[in-house]
Amino acid sequence: MTLGRILHLQRLSTEDGPGIRTTVFFKGCPLRCAWCHNPESISPKPQTQWFAVRCIGCNTCLEACPNGCLSRGADGLHIDRQRCEGCGKCAQVCPAGALELLGRTVSSEELLRELLKDRAYYEASGGGATLSGGEPTLQPDFAEALLRGLKEHGISTALDTCGLCSEQTLDRLLPYTDLVLFDIKLLDPAAHRRFTGASNERILSNLLHILDFIRRAERPPALWIRTPLIPAATDSDENLRAIGSYLAEHLDGAISRWELCAFNNLCRDQYTRLGLEWDYAGLPLMTAEELARCEQVARSSGLRPDLVLATGATRAPQLVESES
Repeated sequence: MTLGRILHLQRLSTEDGPGIRTTVFFKGCPLRCAWCHNPESISPKPQTQWFAVRCIGCNTCLEACPNGCLSRGADGLHIDRQRCEGCGKCAQVCPAGALELLGRTVSSEELLRELLKDRAYYEASGGGATLSGGEPTLQPDFAEALLRGLKEHGISTALDTCGLCSEQTLDRLLPYTDLVLFDIKLLDPAAHRRFTGASNERILSNLLHILDFIRRAERPPALWIRTPLIPAATDSDENLRAIGSYLAEHLDGAISRWELCAFNNLCRDQYTRLGLEWDYAGLPLMTAEELARCEQVARSSGLRPDLVLATGATRAPQLVESES
């Protein structure tokens, strides 16, 4: 039995590959992106989040915590996250559902059975299952067992990865993968380290390793490149041109799509529930004009223009009262 730790499943997803998909969010990530939209996926350990709007102040959780991690102040519940072991006992006794444990351990067999329940959606739409995160490659045994099981049942598979892993891990997962969603955030090594906490040297090397696999494989996976558009970080003309030029030079003919993912701020509350600060909390969504500019820059960067696709919600234009 192969065990792994996941956050949750997102059913009826249309953003993580073609068709209707079920996305498995893994727990744990090797990067620390300043703009991370899934902060609950960074730590590989279970974490407790608190919903202030649900809390009735009964203090049942304080009594249940075996490590004395919880306390209450004038501004609500406080969780000592240095001492919290993520046992989930506080969430189990909370009558209002104000506490929730993030991260559960499941077997690949159990999860596979759950994913197969959505087979009708996959078959009707040309969809499948996507392994995302967090970072699936941090749990190679679990990811491999799950991908292999899906393929044995004829389910299309996708691997959504930041690319920071070993070549050996990729060699284990790629034979069971129909689509690779590969993130390239920043091409400049210093900027990449500043914003993500790690160099992009291994990431770019792994991208070329995937290219080699695609060229050798009898049934190669499709390859989509994804770049998050983060204000004052990744959305600059310089960065987009550098990425496009790199893709055109090194991966021409192997890429099916370069997707530009518009910045979103929907995760603000998630940071609050985890007791974390987020530098991007005050930033609004991009405007349609800003997103179109990024798309145009990418299309003129050297890669085939038809491969570039900008996606994501944009900010509604301000309504201006007409003068009369």
